[in-house]
Amino acid sequence: MSAHKFAVGQIVHYTGPVLGRGSAAGSYRVVRLLPPDGGDYQYRIKSTNEAFERVAKESQLEHGQ
Repeated sequence: MSAHKFAVGQIVHYTGPVLGRGSAAGSYRVVRLLPPDGGDYQYRIKSTNEAFERVAKESQLEHGQ
């Protein structure tokens, strides 16, 4: 398996699941790299608009702007 696609501190765009609790697409900062889940790397991400962090799979993230 290759390395994480995104780095800590990088701005990413979270697409999130279409259905899900409180999913909010938008720009987030990567705060921690997590181990893979089922072959898809995971990240802990944080938006400045939210008081909490989210866990997102690499397939749910795109390069930010």
